[in-house]
Order: sequence, then C-alpha cells, then structure tokens
Amino acid sequence: MIISVSRRTDIPAYFPQWFIKRVEEGFVYVRNPFSYHQVSKVLLGSGDVDCFVFWTKDPLNLIDHLKEIKNYSYYFQFTVTPYGKDIEPGIRDKSNIIKTFKELSLLIGKEKVVWRYDPVIFTEKMDIEYHIHEFEWLMDEIGAYCAKLVISFFDSYKGIEKRTSGNKIINISEKDIKVLARSFSKKAGKIGLKLETCAEKIDLSEFGIEHTSCVDAKIISRITGKNFNTLKDNNQREFCGCIPSIDIGSYDSCPAGCIYCYANHSEKKLRYNISRHSYSSPLLIGEVLAEDKIYEKTQLKNRQTRLKF
Repeated sequence: MIISVSRRTDIPAYFPQWFIKRVEEGFVYVRNPFSYHQVSKVLLGSGDVDCFVFWTKDPLNLIDHLKEIKNYSYYFQFTVTPYGKDIEPGIRDKSNIIKTFKELSLLIGKEKVVWRYDPVIFTEKMDIEYHIHEFEWLMDEIGAYCAKLVISFFDSYKGIEKRTSGNKIINISEKDIKVLARSFSKKAGKIGLKLETCAEKIDLSEFGIEHTSCVDAKIISRITGKNFNTLKDNNQREFCGCIPSIDIGSYDSCPAGCIYCYANHSEKKLRYNISRHSYSSPLLIGEVLAEDKIYEKTQLKNRQTRLKF
C-alpha cells in the first residue's frame, strides 16, 4: 500500500508531529471529502505501508523526525519555485528553502528527492525571460541534489479565481511552453538531470522531456526493492500517470496559502479547519463523531514480485 502524504495539504511542513504519532499508533482515519460521515481507517504499520510519498514545499519540520520512520521506504516530492509572497505567502524565504533542500538530499540521498518546478505561472512580470533566468538560478543551486525534475504549467481550477485575479495570470501558449521546454531541457542536460512533465497533455519529447508519474512505480520499485505495476490511478486528472495510492490529508487545511492551490477552496473554511486540528486525533482535522461510519481501507494490490539487484 502506497500512502500519499499529501496532495491535499502540506503535512511535512505543518503537521509532522501528528503524522509521526499516527505512524506510532499504527493507523490513521481519513474522512471522505464527498461523504462526510464515511471515514476510512488506513493501517500504517511497517508491514502495511510499501512507501510514503511526501508532498511538500518545506520539509524542515519533518527532517528531525525521519529517524522515527527509518523502517519505512519513502521519497519526497519537493516543490521549489522562484515565486514570492504574492504567490506563495506562507513559504519561507527561498534561500532558506534551498538550504533545507540540500540538507534533506544529503541526509536521505538525492535518489529520494524529486524537485518540482510547479506550476509555471505567467504574468506581465513573470514572462519567459523571468522563468529562464530563475530556473537557471535554481538549477545551479539544487539541480545536483535531486533524482529528477518535474515541471507543469498553471491550470485554473474552480474556486481559485478570486485568489488569482489580482495577479493577472496570463494563459501560456504552446509556443511559449516549447520555448521554455527547450531552455529548461538544455540547462538540465548540462548536469544530466532528467526533466519530465506532470499531468500535461502537450508532447515535449522533441526536447527530451517525457511524461512522468509523481506516485511513480519506477522510483518506488527502486527504493523498496519490490516491483510495482503501472496501473493508473483513475481518481486523478486525465493526463496523470500515477499509480494508486491512499491520501491521508484533508482539503482546506494547508496554511501555506499558495494562490494557485486547488486543495484550498475557502479562507473561512481553512481557518475553521486549522482551529479543529488536534495532535492527538486520528483524523487530521476534527474528531470522530458518533454518526461516523468507519471502514478499514482495502490494501491496494499493485505490488508484484521482489526485484533482484
């Protein structure tokens, strides 16, 4: 079973102690976002979890706890963009994020760190030249500290229009995407870094850029020593190639406040949910209610045979 920690909120940055307590107690409850009183019990014992996939913009608060999950396999999807507080208001200064990126890579090995330059956003100020310059700067800083690099381009999700309206985001043309792809690929190629796209329809293979999976069967097979098939997770977007996983996060719970985030829908609901978080609760947000129906989540059978290296 692969556990996503989490597409819905930055658990490594904001809820690391809660996560470690859930691992220690061997289970977590996850409320169904579409059926409030349906709650899944997800087992987190070392024999139940094949791999944790961490999604974060700042894993600093989790780093000191990694020794507590030493018996588990895991890797990080670590987003580092060049944006400021107008786009990512809750993220620390990028110079400090870069230090944390390097620290994490040196601690666990770069094969367990995926850098995400995601999403690429165009505004009047953040044009092609801006992204080429900032990408090259970040590549020089952290390119040698990761296994691969994933890029994607801004999508306007329902519910984020109000947050993004003040930034005057410009639609990215296919021509501009290809200009960036050529430049990014050339820069990454100088250090032999693999560059891939996430959940994008556009074909950039002419620049050596392939489609990728974030919950990636290849990475998980490599770090676990087990072979995973490439069954697509049908709960994700159309062009997402991820294999199935169980997400233990909650929507409307990430304090980072990134304007492009699809997982936060309402500032009012976010503040309410944060006020309901309890370190001791098996749910990330709130407590178990009398009318809740709890089901044990069925293990996902996407593992095949043990690999020989």
